[in-house]
Formats: sequence, C-alpha cells, structure tokens
Amino acid sequence: MVRIIAGFVLGTVLGLAVSKWCPPDVVKKILVVVTPFGEVLVAMLKAVVYPVIFFSLVAGAAALPLRRSGRLGGSVLIWYFSSSLFATLFGVALAYLMNPSLAGASSMSAGNAEGVRALAGSAAGGTFSTFLSGLFQNPFSALASGQFLPIIVFAIGFGLAARAVVDASGESTTASAVRSMLVVVDGVQKVSFKLIDWVVLYFPIGVFALTFSNFATNGALLFGPYLRIVCCVAAGVLSMVVVVYPLAVAVFCRENPWRAMSRMRGAILTGFVTRSSAATLPVSFRAMDSLGVDRTLSSFSLPMGATVNMDGVCIHLPVFVILAANMFGHSLSAPQLVALCLSIMFASIGAGGIPGGSVFLLFMVLENMGLSADQVSLVVALALGINPILDMFETACNVAGDNVCTYIVAKKGGMVSDQAYCGWGGV
Repeated sequence: MVRIIAGFVLGTVLGLAVSKWCPPDVVKKILVVVTPFGEVLVAMLKAVVYPVIFFSLVAGAAALPLRRSGRLGGSVLIWYFSSSLFATLFGVALAYLMNPSLAGASSMSAGNAEGVRALAGSAAGGTFSTFLSGLFQNPFSALASGQFLPIIVFAIGFGLAARAVVDASGESTTASAVRSMLVVVDGVQKVSFKLIDWVVLYFPIGVFALTFSNFATNGALLFGPYLRIVCCVAAGVLSMVVVVYPLAVAVFCRENPWRAMSRMRGAILTGFVTRSSAATLPVSFRAMDSLGVDRTLSSFSLPMGATVNMDGVCIHLPVFVILAANMFGHSLSAPQLVALCLSIMFASIGAGGIPGGSVFLLFMVLENMGLSADQVSLVVALALGINPILDMFETACNVAGDNVCTYIVAKKGGMVSDQAYCGWGGV
C-alpha cells in the first residue's frame, strides 16, 4: 500500500508540474509515452474481474450449510442483505447530498458525445422490468459479453444448487462428484486470487501513470473531487460504524452497544490497516469469542460475511456513480435509481474480501449506467488513484458489519454465553 500511495503522490506532483510548466504540445508527447502504462492496469483489471467474481460467488454460495444452519443461517443471510441494502440507500443519499463533481468533463474523454447519447438512450429504455429480465440470461453468453449481473445471479444459483445436491445426496456418487467439482472451483478461485496478487504488483506503476495522466491533463481541477470523495466515503463509513451499528445492537439486543463495539474494535482496526476482510477473520473470531458467541455460528457467519457483506463497498460505489453522472451531464431517473441500488447491492457480493475488490465492481456499475468504454476507463482511473485510502475506510466498515451481524444473530438465537458478556451491567 505504501508503494501505491507513493505512486499516487509522485504522479500527482509530476502531473501538476507538467500541466503548469510545459506547453500543450510537450504535454501531449509525454502523455503518449506515459498513458499506456496506466491503460495496461485497467486492461489487466478487466481481464481478471470475471473469473474472480464468478468463482468467488460459486464457492461462497456452495459453502452455505443449508441443512445444518437452518433458521440461524437464514437470519445471517437476511441480515447481510438487509444491511447491504440499507448501506446502498445510505450511500446514494450521502452521494447526492455531497454531490461530487468534476469541472471540464467535456474535455476529458474522447468518447464523451457518444457516451452522452448512450446515457440518453438508457434513460429512455432502462425500465425496472428490463433490469429484472436482464438478470437471467445464458451464463456463457453473459461471460463472453461481460454482463455482470447475469453472471452474479447464475453464480449464486449454481453454488446454492451444488450445496443442495451435496446435502440431499449424502455420501452417494453424485455428492462425491459435486464435492470434487467444488474442490476444482475452490482451486480456480485461489488461482484467480493469485492473478490478482500479480496484478497488485503492477499497481504502483499503473497508479502513477493514471494519476500523472489525469493531473497532467486536468491540472488542479482534480483536487476538489478527490477531497470531496474522501470526505463523502469517510463520513458514510464513520456514520455506519459510530451510529448505525451501535444503534442496531441497542435495538435488537437491548443492551449497551458500546460494550459490544469495544470488543470489536481490534477487528475493525485490523480491517482498516490490512484492507482485507478475509485477512481480518482471525481477529474477528477472537472478538466473537470474547463476546461469548458460539463458534458454530461465528465459523459460518464471519467467513460468509467476508465474502458477501460489503457495506463499505455499498457506500463507496454510489459516490463514483454520482460523480460520473455529474461529469457527463446525466440525471438518473427513479427506475434507474432503483436498478442502481439493486445493482450495487448484488455487485458488492462479488467483492470477495480482497484488498481493492471494489475497483473491479466499478466496471459493472458504470457500464450499467450506459457509459462508453472511454468514460468508464476515465472514472475507474480516477478511482484507482485514490482507492488505497478509500479501501481502508470501506474495509473497516465491512468488518464492523460482519461482527455486528454475527453478534446480533447469536444474541437473538441464544448462542451467546452469559459468562463471557453481561449486557448492560457487565464489565
């Protein structure tokens, strides 16, 4: 992360210097050399996003212990989806309130006119029924054409179906075959994550090139949007962690929320530093143990939360959606807002608990708006430059949501040991 931030800072300083002191023809010659290094990073991200999302969702859905978990497992999933929906609505409202924008957007994308026409077309025909019918398509066609939502829906259904077959077939040959298939899926998922590790090695160079190109082209115009984006995401995350989650604990568990939240602070801080929900799991397990939560529940709820519960992502993504809408002069209609919220909620499931996972999802959300390829690349380039900072906040929110959900479900289900935690009057 230090190298990525260094690349961002160096790209910012050199880009501003070139923008201020070099004549336009010299700037163009420099950009011809530097810009491709940033475009390579965007291309690599687009290359790995499909297998990462697909196999992560299949593996996560297939890990659901449908028969063993029963009502408690269903409660965990309902909470996660409800929490994600609330965070999405909260993120959209906050983004509209802070209204991030970027002056001079018309000069920033070669495909601007084409993109505005596409946005106008999507405003006319992007109905909610069209969105729903688009969720169910030939999965191979969706993978080939890069349509994210059908991929997500099919992957979740496929994983759940695989788990149902295993639970129903016991130790039969069919169950053994499906288990072997899931082992392969798990292996492919790990290989996909290894690809991401390799892409991350290139991040400092790509972020430097993208940041340099942005600031060399637009100068100091970018400082306003970056500051507003950071403030918007940070305000949303802090509101969730300091207000919404404690309030949920107080309402559903009828106890002093700060005593439970204080036991979770180590996991929240670890998520902030590591930028990975998955890497924070050992600390989250210790937090739940200290609260007396039965390991039978936490061993299911926390890993599942690291995969599907991405409240921070649901706050983060709307900020860039509203930024893109402001940049390219598009006003989102009510049906489009509904489709946008559902799109972000489902997309967040594919973040996979890995550092920077939300960057991959920007492609899907922005393409669903009807943006051209040039415009999507531009907004993603802006996001990449600042993503390490935003990712720290959103991961802290994700981890806090995982822990709060697990504790509330355990408390409501009678799976909290009173010896470990004493509610209002305990220490």
